[in-house]
Amino acid sequence: MARWLRPTVDTKFHIDLDWWQKQNRDIRVYLTQSLCEECRAAYAEIRDLGEVDWVDPQTGEVRREDALWSTLRTCCSSKPGYIKPNTPIIDSIFLTFVANGNEPLSPRELHERLDRRPPETILRMLTAGQVYLGIRPVN
Repeated sequence: MARWLRPTVDTKFHIDLDWWQKQNRDIRVYLTQSLCEECRAAYAEIRDLGEVDWVDPQTGEVRREDALWSTLRTCCSSKPGYIKPNTPIIDSIFLTFVANGNEPLSPRELHERLDRRPPETILRMLTAGQVYLGIRPVN
């Protein structure tokens, strides 16, 4: 019988894309709202950008990825103000995952990247009961 373990500051989290589907929510709407002004203007009339090849710089692995997600990761997230000091912490965590290609991160790693809340506070926010923006522990 599987045993449930309580998440810690070292437990890895990610954006669970299945959660978005189960909630009948479109993550692309949220991602579009996160585009920088230049990309928002460039893609204003385009509803589906399709997919692009992305090469992992560490492993050389090539994988297909949504072009909207890729644009956020490679363009928008590198600009000042991608995450503003007044951006709500949950939104900041979500945008950090987007910038990171949704690679799993722990509350400790999120703290190091955001430098806004202690890891314990981030953990409490991510495990308070309700799932926000699909951010869940990696199974």
